Order: sequence, then structure tokens, then C-alpha cells
Amino acid sequence: MKLRHALVFLLAFTTTCAIAQSAADLGAGNGSRKAATWPLKPTATEAQAAQLSARFLTRFHYDAQPLDDAMSARIYKAYFKLLDGEKVFFTQADMAKFAPLKTQLDDAIWNQDLSAPFSIFNAYVQRAVERMNYARGLLKQGFDFSANESYTFDRKNADWPKDQAALDDLWRKRTMNDWLRLKLAGKDDAEIRKTLDKRYAGYIERVKQLDSEDAFQTFMTAYAETTDPHTDYLGPRAAENFDIAMKLSLEGIGAVLQARDDYTQIRELVPAGPANKSGKVHVGDRVVGVGQGNNPIVDVIGWRLDDVVNLIRGKKNTTVRLEIIPADAGVDGKHEIVSLVRQKVSIEEQAAKKKIIDIKEGDVSRKIGVIDLPTFYSDFGARSEGDKDFKSATRDVAKLLGELKAAGVQGVIVDLRNNGGGSLAEAISMTGLFIDKGPVVQVRDSKGHVEVQGDDDPGMAWSGPLAVLVNRGSASASEIFAAAIQDYHRGLIIGEPTFGKGTVQNLVDLDRFTSGDSGDSEKPQFGELKMTIQEFFRINGGSTQLKGVTPDIEFPQNGDAKDFGESTYDNALKWTQIAPADYLPVANLNAYLPQLQTMHDERTAKSPAWKLMLDELAQYKIMRDKTSVSLNLATREAERKQQDAMQTEFRERHKAIDGTDAALTDEDNALDDGLDANERSLKSELKQEKDAKKAKDVELNETAHILFDALGLIKADPRLAAQVLPYGGKYSDVAAVRPALPAVAPVVPTAAH
Repeated sequence: MKLRHALVFLLAFTTTCAIAQSAADLGAGNGSRKAATWPLKPTATEAQAAQLSARFLTRFHYDAQPLDDAMSARIYKAYFKLLDGEKVFFTQADMAKFAPLKTQLDDAIWNQDLSAPFSIFNAYVQRAVERMNYARGLLKQGFDFSANESYTFDRKNADWPKDQAALDDLWRKRTMNDWLRLKLAGKDDAEIRKTLDKRYAGYIERVKQLDSEDAFQTFMTAYAETTDPHTDYLGPRAAENFDIAMKLSLEGIGAVLQARDDYTQIRELVPAGPANKSGKVHVGDRVVGVGQGNNPIVDVIGWRLDDVVNLIRGKKNTTVRLEIIPADAGVDGKHEIVSLVRQKVSIEEQAAKKKIIDIKEGDVSRKIGVIDLPTFYSDFGARSEGDKDFKSATRDVAKLLGELKAAGVQGVIVDLRNNGGGSLAEAISMTGLFIDKGPVVQVRDSKGHVEVQGDDDPGMAWSGPLAVLVNRGSASASEIFAAAIQDYHRGLIIGEPTFGKGTVQNLVDLDRFTSGDSGDSEKPQFGELKMTIQEFFRINGGSTQLKGVTPDIEFPQNGDAKDFGESTYDNALKWTQIAPADYLPVANLNAYLPQLQTMHDERTAKSPAWKLMLDELAQYKIMRDKTSVSLNLATREAERKQQDAMQTEFRERHKAIDGTDAALTDEDNALDDGLDANERSLKSELKQEKDAKKAKDVELNETAHILFDALGLIKADPRLAAQVLPYGGKYSDVAAVRPALPAVAPVVPTAAH
């Protein structure tokens, strides 16, 4: 078997289902649909793809497990968790009817007969529509909020409702809570009834548009993720979205789209994209029709977003025609036709970026550079084709480091917060920007063979003081980079303990392993399997699996550890360790770490901004830990009054500290408005995002202050500088290091950090 070894990924969480809404013109295939035909039925291609996936997973997965009755039972559990994780659609009676299927899902895959999982999905669709129609019926009579009832909204650990009566009561309370949220936000009964009826009707329409690919994707996700948390099946649409997310480019018009009511709306224009350059497409415009070249325009009102995206996307240098209602016109406004030539569009929002933080304490001022890296991206296709300008996180970061050096920064922060990973090769090569050369990571395959991978290119792009800022969302490739920097004592790791993912995935293009012409790369049909094939280890022999990377200087945790991270998965691989690689630390940061910790503690103890962050975090934890709410109007009004007072206090403190309350967005949206995201105006949504970007980043600013402290200690003590700067400071001009000092004493590597 030949795998795509160039495509080795380290991702803790993949957002392929959301990319079409957050990046321009994504999708795959050339079909279109407004509503599916029920009942949904699997295609022969889907049945073959399921069996082919099983062959790979049972033979080549890092922890290969047989697809048998025991695995079937686990798939069954995972499938229902994906469909009805809150247990609001099915009853205990329904589950009793489904119970015989627990041990039949393995047979469904091996026999290429997916009628069993599809029967479950069809039942889910039917129940979802029934429940929404029931909720719409409740709106006609209104509700009594004088009783002392409560609604438990967190039902992941609840039992299935006993019977239809229990299910109806659950939905009565669920609908009551929707009504009460809007009432507390100031809406009158007529407005509430109209808003909720429209919401529930819209949900029904979206459910009716689910097709066989959605059903198959859900079932295969349940199977893949049952093998381990990071193995996944990607259908043709999801596979293409994943590819675009990795290479940060696509061929289209350069417009970020989102669904609002029955319309597809322009949410954002990508700079230098065809739509933006035309001057004829604007944020807020509604797309009501799409035509290819000179072909007739197809009406897309009421379509699924990804269907509209499929029509707008296309090959470079081809023409697409959009029928648009301008943003400033009503739904009955004059339509305009805009012709655009598709081009390659770069998604720069997810690319590495830089900025400079100026820190001044007393008479001393220093510039601290920041590299913000959302993902370890790489355009593998362009690289393999010899494109010298292929997109690469490492190349972009190297360029930004050069610009920061030219600007005179004295320290650099690599911000990896919420960086879920990406390319293994990029994690290794980026580490090489900060060390001369040496091992970076150890990789073990299913046979126990360990391979040491590292940087063989001498030289450093940055040789000065370094900090890596991480949080719980920093995972996989981010953890490889942070762990290597920590093991080498090359830089300070600051922030929260990381995600804890220590496995490597590879993409298997299933179309390459099918007979006949179905493997045509122009029209992928079987999708791809993102399969765990290896486990990675730190060069000190330890693993990031489950434990993650523990920072040298820890910031307060937001409390998500119990709900988010590798340790929350029941089937995560166990932590283990191997022998250390042959390496030596390039410095000894322990020489000044206690001083930096003390300076950090003393500064934050007196910092109003830090105290405010802690208070907001405490309030967030209280709200997050709630699992139920009262349905009594007086009780909820009293609670809202308390929340309003707290928000007002936070807002005043923000203004006193930095002159703005941007961290809380505008005042009108400080409290729950009862609306779903797509029910708010696009203008207000964009304003909130703009305000949020203005907010002071307390953790980043404190990290910059820690580097400021480090620079002060280095400049004040040449002997200390020789210990904490890489390679005794011989590559650094941060401080004048005495040449007579001996080489840095080795720090004994350990397996635990």
C-alpha cells in the first residue's frame, strides 16, 4: 500500500464542515438541490467507500481494531451521539426499536448494505421535523411563566425521555426558554411568536435539505472517530474543504458567504479577489441567482449554502454570473447581474501575521515582535509540482522574522493560541528557524519503529530571546513546536497547558484504490480517510499525548480542560514514553526562570487589567457550569438584573484601564438577546467582530512584559546572558557576552515537563 507520505497532518480538531461559511467559495461537486428526496438511500459508491475505509482502518491504522460486533456497538453509540447527543429527538421506546442494530453496523459495512445506518438517519430527520412542528404549535397559545419550573439544557448525561409525554414536556420547556430569552430582551409577544415561528420553520427547511451524503458522512464520522479521536472520513465536499484549509488558497471569486433567511449573503470580500476588484459586489449583497458563462442563471433562493458555493466556485479563468440584490435595497429592490472571472484567491486571514508591541517601563523602552500563527499550513500540491512560491507557514514566518529584525525588535513571541496543528513537516522546519540544527521530534509507527526527524539546515532566522504563547487550543503540530523549543531550552513556553494530542494522521485518497474510472481525480466520489498512522514523542522521550505541554510560566486556565482536550476522549491513546533522542539543550533557561516568575507574579498582583481578566474568567466559569435555568419570569428578571450590573461594572473597569469596553462589544449585545446568530443583522455582527479585535489582549501583553523582563536581566548580567541565550549567545547581539565564558552546561533531559 502506498500512502501520501507528503501529506502528514497533525490536527486536533478539523472544521471542514464550517469552512464553507468561514472561507470564500468552498465546496465540491457540481450537483444542486433545494430539498432531498425522502427517505434517503445510500448510493453504491457510498457503500463501496465504507467497505474500502474499513479495509484500511482494520489493517493500517496505528491501533488497528477489528470491525466486529464489539466495534459495531461503539459505532452505534457514537452515531447516536452525533445525531441526538442532547437526547431531545428520540425516546426510550425509539431506542428499544433500534437496539437490534447495535451489532449489525459492522455487517452493514462489510456487506455494502447501509440500509441500517440510513434507517436511523431517516428516523432522526423525521423526528426533527416532528419536534419543530410541535414547537411551532406551542407558540399559538403562549406560556405561563409564573410557575417554579426549570429547564435542563445540558442533557449529554441525561436519559432518553421515557415516552412521548416526557418528550413533549421536554420540548414545552425548551420552547418556553426560547420565548423567555426573547421576552427578557424586550420583545413583545407578537415579535417573539414571529421570530420563533420563522426560526423553527427555517430549521425544518434545513433538515429537509439533508441528503444521502450528509447521512453517509455522519455515519462514517461515527465509525472513523470510534477507532481514535483524530481519525476521520472526509466525503468529497469535506475533503476539498480540508485541502483548501491546508493550502490557504482556492479558485473562485474571493467572497465569504453566509446563509441568512432564504438568501446567501456576502459577508466579506477577500482583498485582491475578483469580487472585490470588480467594485460591483459589496458586503451585505444577497445572491439570488448564479450562472455559468453564458448559460442561464439558476435561482438559488432557499438553497443550502454549500450548494450555492458549489455553483460559484470553479476553475481559474472561467466566468460566473451572479444575480444580486444590493445591500442597500429591499427584497423587492432592483436586481443586478455581475460577471466575474474566477482566479486563484489566497485566504490570508489564516496566514501568519506580525505586529510589534512597544513596552516602556521607566526610562527603558523595548520592542517585542509578535508572530501570530493560526495553523501550520502548507500547499503540498504546489510544492510537489515545483512551484517556488508555494504557500508555507515556515517560509511566511521566516519572512516576517526578517521584517521584525529590520524593525529593531529585541524579543519575539510566537503566538500559537488556538492553533490546532497542521503539517508535520512545517512544525519541524519552523522549529529549525530558532535552532541551529538538530532533532525536533521522534515518530513511532504501529510496528514500534522509531524515527528521529529534525532540522538539518544550519543557522537561525531568530537567535534572540523567544517566547511561545499557548493555550488549551494549541494542539498537535503546535505541541511538537512548543515541546522542542522547551526541550532545547530555546525559549519560554507561556500560557495554559496544551490540548494533549500526540498522534500523526495521513490522508488516504480512496479514489486511487478503486477499480474502473470512478477514481477520476476531476470528480472525486469516494472521499478521503484521515487515518492515524503514527505517534510522536518529544526529543526528551516524553509524549504530549494526554498531558500536552506544560508551560514554564502558567497563566490562569479558563476551565475548559474537563470539556475540551485529549483527556476528554474515552478512546484516546494512553500516555507513554521512549528513550530520549541524541540532543543537547542550547541554553539553560532555569538560570533566570525563577526571577521571571517572581517578576510576573508581582506585576500581575498589582495589575488592574489582570485582576479584571481573573474576575471575568471566574464569572465565565460560573455561567459555563450551569446546566439548567429557571422558567420563572421573576427569577430570570432578577438574574438578568444581576448580570447587567456585573457587565456594567466590567465595562466601567475596562474603560478605566484602556479607555474602551471593546472586550465586551457594544452595550446592546452585552446581555443575551435571545437571537440565533443568523437572526442578527449583518451590520451589528460585523461591528461586534470589529470591536472584539480592538480589545486589549491581556495575556499577550503580559507575555511581552515577561520578555521585557528577560531582556533586562540579560543586558544586566553577561554571565547570565551566556546561559540563557542560545549557544552561549554567540549568534546573538542582544547582549555583549564575555567570550572567555565556558560553553553552556548541558541540562539533563527528562521525560516529564
